Amino acid sequence: MKLTDETSESARLCTAFEGSRLIASGQLAYVAVKAKKVIDRGERGPVLIFDDRTSQPIEVDFRGNENDVLERLKAAAGQCAGETEPDQQESTGRKPGRPRLGVVAREVTLLPRHWEWLAIQPGGASVALRKLVEQARRTNQDKDRLRLAREAAYRFMSAMAGNEPGFEEAARALFAGNGEAFAENVERWPADVRKQAMRLAARGVEGVGVDQEPQPHHAASVWP
Repeated sequence: MKLTDETSESARLCTAFEGSRLIASGQLAYVAVKAKKVIDRGERGPVLIFDDRTSQPIEVDFRGNENDVLERLKAAAGQCAGETEPDQQESTGRKPGRPRLGVVAREVTLLPRHWEWLAIQPGGASVALRKLVEQARRTNQDKDRLRLAREAAYRFMSAMAGNEPGFEEAARALFAGNGEAFAENVERWPADVRKQAMRLAARGVEGVGVDQEPQPHHAASVWP
């Protein structure tokens, strides 16, 4: 196997658990290999992989050997990259002279007075809506960051600690932004689950202490 930099999809950071035990944390290819070793020797608990940013579960096809697993991940990463190529997104019906902005057409439902207001804005409805969205993004970016961080922490907690003592209290403390109460209520959770929950919560709640022991993140993906 060799170490190379691959697409952003293959480089996404994630964390794998065997039951409540941490297997590995790092880029997806690296974590998948570590998880594959656990599965091959006979796992003692469910093997789950979580996206470090969103805590969404990541599905990996572990059939075959390590190279088979990595080849499928590499192929999936290539497909994801291909879906975003501008040349492949360009429609044959594109109007002459229209710039390629990477825009996506979707249905928007508004009240008549909203359409009337948009119709008289410079540049038309699409330009006005894009300006409104960008302004809202700038205005709410801090709130959005906290909200998404707390949602990610809660998603992980629900999957890994939903039956642990103090879960409900920890969830309330998380969304209330009470770091002290959160830390107190996760104290009795399995060590690796508690550490990951606190790392995630620390992004959206002040006062959540994070263990100083570093969690390994590997900068290179493992490809055959």
